[in-house]
Amino acid sequence: MPATPTPPSWIDSLADFLMADDKVEAIRVNPEQRTVSVATLGQVNEQALQAKLAEVLRLLDEQRAAQAEAAAPQGMALHTTQEGDMTLIEKASCITGPKLWKWREFEWPEPDAVEAQSEEEWKSLALQAAICGVALISGYVASRFDANLWIVHGLYFVSLISGGWDAAKDAWEKIRERELDIHFLMLAVAVGAVSIGAWEEGALLLFLFSMSGALEHFVLYRTHREINALTKSAPKIARVVLPNGETEERAVALLKVGDVIQVRPDELFPVDGTITTGETAADESTLTGESVPVDKTVGGEVLSGTLNLWGLVQVRADKLATQSALAKIIHMIQTAQHLRAPSQRFTDHFGTRYTAFVLGIVALMFFVWWLLFAIPPFESTEAARSAFYRAMTLLVVMSPCALVLSIPSAILAAIAWGARRGILFRGGAAIEKLAEVDVVAMDKTGTLTEGDLRVERIESFPPGHDDAVLRVAVTLDSHSNHPIARATTRHAKEKGIEPVELLEFESLPGKGLRGRTADGVCYVGRRELVAISEFSQWLKDVPDAPLGFSEVWVLHPKAMGRILLKDTIREGSRAVLAQLAKDKVRTIMLTGDRRAAATEIGKELGIAEVRAGLHPEDKVAAIKELTAQGRKVAMIGDGVNDAPSLAAAYVSFAMGARGSDAALEQADVVLMQDKIEKLLSARMISHRARWIIKQNIAISLGAVIVMAVASLFGLVPLTLGVLAHEGSTVVVCLNSLRLLFVREPN
Repeated sequence: MPATPTPPSWIDSLADFLMADDKVEAIRVNPEQRTVSVATLGQVNEQALQAKLAEVLRLLDEQRAAQAEAAAPQGMALHTTQEGDMTLIEKASCITGPKLWKWREFEWPEPDAVEAQSEEEWKSLALQAAICGVALISGYVASRFDANLWIVHGLYFVSLISGGWDAAKDAWEKIRERELDIHFLMLAVAVGAVSIGAWEEGALLLFLFSMSGALEHFVLYRTHREINALTKSAPKIARVVLPNGETEERAVALLKVGDVIQVRPDELFPVDGTITTGETAADESTLTGESVPVDKTVGGEVLSGTLNLWGLVQVRADKLATQSALAKIIHMIQTAQHLRAPSQRFTDHFGTRYTAFVLGIVALMFFVWWLLFAIPPFESTEAARSAFYRAMTLLVVMSPCALVLSIPSAILAAIAWGARRGILFRGGAAIEKLAEVDVVAMDKTGTLTEGDLRVERIESFPPGHDDAVLRVAVTLDSHSNHPIARATTRHAKEKGIEPVELLEFESLPGKGLRGRTADGVCYVGRRELVAISEFSQWLKDVPDAPLGFSEVWVLHPKAMGRILLKDTIREGSRAVLAQLAKDKVRTIMLTGDRRAAATEIGKELGIAEVRAGLHPEDKVAAIKELTAQGRKVAMIGDGVNDAPSLAAAYVSFAMGARGSDAALEQADVVLMQDKIEKLLSARMISHRARWIIKQNIAISLGAVIVMAVASLFGLVPLTLGVLAHEGSTVVVCLNSLRLLFVREPN
């Protein structure tokens, strides 16, 4: 059996982080106290550093909980020092090098802290905008009542400082990195307006700019709050049963695999595990969307974050808290916020060059108006405004604030909308691409059907060895999460048949399972496993499984047979497929099941095409074939054997929190509530988001083009230019915010 690749240790991840940035010289972490410091040489972008650290520290949390050894990184010019709980990793340096380092403290990323920081930021910006607005109105009123000029200018000065404070900080950070951005443009216009005596226009510009910034951060805060609601559902403290029978409260993050946990009624299960004592029912609606309680007895699996309804039970921890289904989901959502959509990546790249372009055009036009059209450079008259005044107006209307916000604001709102409804988008690309899909390929078991198979009967060859066949099957299936394996394991428990000791185990994706017991090698899987073995002679006299049934074959030196199982079609499958057909989206079933059973279900559901008896590589080939025809294919699956085809698809969906780890890792979208109907909701919000993005781009570019052309002819006063520019920014943010209130289709 091939060796499983060892995952990178958190020490290696920290080493990669160091080597990737030539301005970072050392990093010091203390996982127990959750502190991290970074030594830098020269000017650095602290926000960018914090973003990079967040992913590394998440990996540290996972592997520290797994008690990964802190081995020194191999093949790198780094030195690692361990002092108690603190680990220091530093680059090779001369003896005087560390004296030049600047140590910076960074926060350990915590979901609650992110939400709190986001709330603090938008409220701080809103307060600055409010002060700016009050001072602006006061200055305007004072000027109309002919107040002392010092009082009027003093009020406008307060307005300018409060409105431009945050922009000045951001602009200074960029200037230190030798970059110019929109904040610099806005400040330049405000300073230019004041220099020609247009205090009111300069203050108005910064008021609207600061207000739009506060609104943008409010959208981010709402997104963080919606997403953090999932995080808060994860338990923080567990009650561990000690060997002497007493219990001890322990942080969930410190639980180890094998720990036995006591869970009382109305408490959440802290980790994924198996019930060892007692019985109860669990409310799994937070993960699966199913409101019907699920009975749990000894041997039953429970999921982190689900609710223990009435029984006192003891649960053996099967996974670390960081590896639970809930933890993976939370991580996927948090990661999605930082993954940019293709169009957003374009505007990010476009924005940097556009800023330099605008500055060049404005400078050029200043000299054109002054030298070619003989317009006074700095003095405005009743007949004509000065060249500098016109240049400032042109600078305002050409600034791309609204354009830069047009895409990320809509993407973040769509991610938050989906998270609240059990649809997890892994980034903006998935949202944009889903609207382009014209073919939906899907697995059968667990996707179109419930995946909750029941064993109908067992056939042994020769007859009379049914229990032996079942015992071999459960010995292997107890190590698998496939729906058939779960059904076999459940049936064996009902009959009181226990698995035997397994000496070797190997998963054969798309074929079955292989293992070795004390009696020899055994297999559980497809009919093909029998056809190519020495037992193939038995296959000639065994008819295919009846229509509507699935079969799994069992091979063992002392037993041979098959298990027949039956599944039921998902309640929402017909409606979903009917709507896809109505929307002119082609549907294809890609399944490893027999053609007769697959065709019957396909005909019943109205699927356009059925391809059965496929191995994982066959599914990948089918998707590549469709892609070569110019089709945009979405693939929906939930098992390990679906992972390759999910990776090959244009957009990939994984079904439910119970989906395999491989499927969840490959999926662009996860339908958490295990409902195929959520596919329609995902397509709907994708189309809405794309439409909102197009509206935003039209609004932002339209405002720039119209006002820029008018400014070239001197038709736009600075005040109107400010209102048009900042007004379009506010409209774009509000337009994106509408996505949060879209109603989900029934």
